[in-house]
Amino acid sequence: MKTLHFGRRSALAAGTALALPAVHSASAQAAPIKVGVLHSLTGTMAISETALRDTVLMMVEQQNAAGGILGRRLEAVVVDPASNWPLFAEKARELLAVAKVDVTFGCWTSVSRKSVLPVFEELNGLLFYPVQYEGEEQSRNVFYTGAAPNQQAIPAVEYLMSADGGGARRIALLGTDYVYPRTTNRILRGFLNSKGINDANIMEEYTPFGHSDWQGIVARVKAFAAQGVKTAIVSTINGDANVPFYRELGNQGIKAEDIPSVAFSVGEEELAGIDTRPLVGHLAAWNYFMSVRSPANTQFVSGWHRFIGNTRRVTNDPMEATLVGFKMWAQAVTAARTTAVDPVREAMYGQKVAAPCGYELEMHRNHHLSKPVMIGEVQADGQFNIVWRTQGPIVAENWSPFIPENANRRR
Repeated sequence: MKTLHFGRRSALAAGTALALPAVHSASAQAAPIKVGVLHSLTGTMAISETALRDTVLMMVEQQNAAGGILGRRLEAVVVDPASNWPLFAEKARELLAVAKVDVTFGCWTSVSRKSVLPVFEELNGLLFYPVQYEGEEQSRNVFYTGAAPNQQAIPAVEYLMSADGGGARRIALLGTDYVYPRTTNRILRGFLNSKGINDANIMEEYTPFGHSDWQGIVARVKAFAAQGVKTAIVSTINGDANVPFYRELGNQGIKAEDIPSVAFSVGEEELAGIDTRPLVGHLAAWNYFMSVRSPANTQFVSGWHRFIGNTRRVTNDPMEATLVGFKMWAQAVTAARTTAVDPVREAMYGQKVAAPCGYELEMHRNHHLSKPVMIGEVQADGQFNIVWRTQGPIVAENWSPFIPENANRRR
């Protein structure tokens, strides 16, 4: 079993390729099923995306150990778009036109997804996108296994406004300057306005990818909060900029009981490089946390630790979304008895997986999953204590009612 690499070679991926078990001789004679991996292994997004590359490699290894799919082994084809948005499109074309992969798992930021979308639609490829996003999209060539705004952003802000969440009536929207934060915050502004919070009580600021100087912005948040009205931070900051942002919160003594923050792109992997002691009590909103107690999560975490060879390595929400998407795709290929995109697409509708989050998730015809919503508090060990969750999965609303242009869109 080998792992193919276009461009930069990953030492872990190469080692994994050598360690993958052989499949029986009959299947070895068949052409392998090629699985594209389109994640940044270098640049500002590597802090988040490298673990997703590794998750796909783990799933490939596990599937091959179970005999492959349709009697064929799986072969990962790994590329590194290097946090460069135009390069994502080039690498996607390499995967589809040169490597001729049967499926691709990849992208984190919405700008990278939008960069590759025309390529997947032109060449009729199949992309599984595993990260929460702003919605306002639905493509027949993409299955969105992360959260839509009504499955993360809106419930998180509702929690901050509730008595349990502190009763915030002023909101600071801090984000990285690209489509996901700006569109999500447009939706949140409409939602907040509908709840009687006017624009004077909403602060909104954006910074570039990799931004490191947070002193002035955090100081402005403190001044914004010094009006006698309970204030909270909603963070759509992405990538390694989160490290200096959280460090500056600690430097300026912003504690969760004074100005709580909730993050949409910070999970266990990002916290692994931060001293979390000053951040205890701050929040994140996801559909899965490593601390979830469920048989499927126990299996997920133990399998991850065996694969990666390090029991200190964490799991996180986009990793779970990758696992769910991979399992659904494998089930759909088995049901369709082919890897061809069109029949696999049709077989994907209605696929269900008992997910590590503790719920059975289902893929709907809008290419989105039903998912639970969870709010977690940062703990000193970098894990999250789940303080609130929905009673069960909720169906994605990928066209937000808080975007006026969607008023006449059929759902």
